[in-house]
Amino acid sequence: MRILFCLLMAIPLFAQEPKRERPAPKNLQILKPEEIRDTMRSFTVALGGKCDMCHVQGDFASDENKHKVIARKMIAMTREINGKFPDGKEHVTCYTCHRGDHEPKMKPDAAPAAN
Repeated sequence: MRILFCLLMAIPLFAQEPKRERPAPKNLQILKPEEIRDTMRSFTVALGGKCDMCHVQGDFASDENKHKVIARKMIAMTREINGKFPDGKEHVTCYTCHRGDHEPKMKPDAAPAAN
């Protein structure tokens, strides 16, 4: 009975998956490593896309996808705009223009026709 009890108690110890460390981000030019996760989550919402919209599948460090280069420019632009506000708050984000769409709208949708 003791052996059975010990085995039952040991099962959860062996069933746990080893924690895998994420590889350190490479080719960072604007973002800091500690900003990556939150920033990428906000991009997903703000631009309505997934990682492969800007990243090469399987090689996040690659700059082959032109959208990644554009994203860097947009990050620099929003930082520059926000830096001009004296209160130090974030006033402009990707969502400000994109509103969940890959391409920001340049004008509002047409109003529905009146009956």
